[in-house]
Formats: sequence, C-alpha cells, structure tokens
Amino acid sequence: MSLNATAITVSYDGRLVLDGVSLSLAPGRTVGLVGPSGVGKSTLARVMAGLLSPLAGQVTRDGVPVETGRGRMAGAVTMLFQSPHRSCSPRQRLGALIAEPWAIAGVPRSDRHERVTALAHEVGLTTDLLGRLPAQVSDGQLQRAALARALASGPDYLICDEATAMLDPISTAAIVAVLRRRAAAGLGVLAISHDTELLDAWADEVVALPALGPERTPGGPAAGA
Repeated sequence: MSLNATAITVSYDGRLVLDGVSLSLAPGRTVGLVGPSGVGKSTLARVMAGLLSPLAGQVTRDGVPVETGRGRMAGAVTMLFQSPHRSCSPRQRLGALIAEPWAIAGVPRSDRHERVTALAHEVGLTTDLLGRLPAQVSDGQLQRAALARALASGPDYLICDEATAMLDPISTAAIVAVLRRRAAAGLGVLAISHDTELLDAWADEVVALPALGPERTPGGPAAGA
C-alpha cells in the first residue's frame, strides 16, 4: 500500500526537468521534498497527483496506475497548491468551495452543510467566514478553506506544493497541525517546501531532489559533453 513514482522523466520544450526520478509515499507517513528552485519538485508533484503525464515512468497507487486528466481516480490523490487565490474561484464563497467535492459527488445539500461545518471547525475556520468570498478573507483563512476542500474529497494521499510558503507562522502551524492529525489517522502526505527547518520538525523523512546539472535533452548527453 503506497503511492509510488517510478523512474519519472519529464521534459519541457526539449529540456529534461526530471530524469528517472523515483519516490514512494506510504499511508500515515509524511515525506518532505526539498531541492533548489527549478529542480522539478512541483513537476514531480503534478505527475504524482495525476495532473501531468510523464515522458517516461509510471505512478501507481496501491499497485494501480494513476491515470491523468479527466479519467484519473478523482480524490484518491489530491493537491494543495501554494497560492489559494490561484486555485480557488474568486466568485465562490468559502462554504461552497469546501463543499465542492461533495456537490460534484451528488451529496444532498442538507448533508453538505453539516459536513462543511465540521471540516471548517477542523481547519480552524469560524462559521461566519463560510459566507465570504476569497477577497474578503486573509490568505491564511483562504488556504485553510482550500485544505478543507482537499480533505473533503477523502484522499488517501495529499500532496502539498509549498502550501505554507505564503502564510504567517500562526496559519502555517495550524495547517501543519491538521495534517499531522490526518497523517496519524492514515493520510499519506508529501510536503514540498523550501523551509527545511519546518520539514525537519514536521516530516517523518526528508528527501532531496538533486539538480540535473548541465542542460540535458531527452535521450541525449549532457550539454557540452
């Protein structure tokens, strides 16, 4: 039982970003992923979440290939992005934002309300904020709502791509506390961050993604070789 990325290779515009990278995430474990900017951390995250198809390699969830695009296993692997304003509709109130996975699944509105209230309490949002738009709350409050939406889909694995980078220490601590509790209950968490001190204190294991070095092309030698 695990989320496995095996020999992942990705290229953009003929340039290798990832070259045969492998990473494993087990249920109930938090793995921190670090590395210099541009090394491909976010690219690997999108591949593992089924949002991007690799040039080579495969991602499996509990032995089953993770599909990309509309056909992927919705909810099983979910991402929490760095900027909540970019991942949340500016016209969607926080309560509707959190309830979105349940609305898509056809859960009755009356049941959604009760569930939203419970999740809002878990992530530290007061109920008066649920009727507000993203522009009417702080970045920390909006990211808590985005986390609640991610948890509403009932994921087995959650990938956090610099999810606390834009937040103040109080909001960061609150989100990490929620994810720690969820991990203790069996959620697998991949946490990508430049904050190595945070990951050292939070993650069960920290993995460094090395740079490729000289510019490479798919199937070709290092530039200048």
